[in-house]
Amino acid sequence: MNQFDELFQKYNCNLQDEQVAQEVSAILSARFNDNNNREVYRKCLNMIDLTSLNGTDTEEQIVAMTQKVNEFEKAFPGIPNVGAICVYPSMVPVVKKNLVPKIGIASVAAGFPASQTFIEVKIAETSMAVMEGASEIDVVISIGKFLSGRYEEVREELQEIKAACRGSHLKVIIETGALGSAANIKKASVLSMSAGADFIKTSTGKIPVAATPEATYIMCSAIKEWYEHTGEQIGYKPAGGIVTTEDAVKHYTIVKEVLGEEWLNNKLFRIGASRLANNLLTDITGKEVKYF
Repeated sequence: MNQFDELFQKYNCNLQDEQVAQEVSAILSARFNDNNNREVYRKCLNMIDLTSLNGTDTEEQIVAMTQKVNEFEKAFPGIPNVGAICVYPSMVPVVKKNLVPKIGIASVAAGFPASQTFIEVKIAETSMAVMEGASEIDVVISIGKFLSGRYEEVREELQEIKAACRGSHLKVIIETGALGSAANIKKASVLSMSAGADFIKTSTGKIPVAATPEATYIMCSAIKEWYEHTGEQIGYKPAGGIVTTEDAVKHYTIVKEVLGEEWLNNKLFRIGASRLANNLLTDITGKEVKYF
């Protein structure tokens, strides 16, 4: 038995998709309504990574988004601001120059979204994003290598990227929609944590299947087991396709049930979203909001 067989066996990676779906359905049936309220909507807003990752992004657009975050407390007194702003590496200095609140500056890096480039390029891009002011780095695992069973290469790449992050947090995207099974999602989660991930994240938002309740359940279960074995608290970030308040509350409910209250803050739980914030604000205030 090789080291990865031992690792995956230790963390119960022999999952069945049908069983996962049943367990998720049971959690949401029993607990969703308990969390479907304005206080939870406020918490979810504070966990958002307000994201713009478009090929058409301009500096002016990113400045405008940043100014909205700067002015948020004045526009919505008493409502907590978002957790971070997430942009492409070239836009990090734009956010850094204009951002006033002390919230995270997250940058995708390392060949996002496909991760199909040289490790030297991944390290350089990560280092430059950190140098320009990114406090958080979001990277994608080498999905093709993972699916080919080249686990050592995947882990070594992530370890090198982690070193390039220096003091910045590393959020590892496993692209759940491309992995094909619950077992692979669990394996990729464990592999990423073993490489030093500070957060594990579902998706890039660039493929059709992104953050699902089932993926959240599997990844949070992996985080729970990791914590039980190591004492290390790893953060969780569902991203991609989370648009409505109902979507956010579903993921919140699963995180709460699997990981507990201790994870229900933006140090350990983030939601990657570009359209969710306005929907949460609409449901918090009781009137239609198109602020962001």
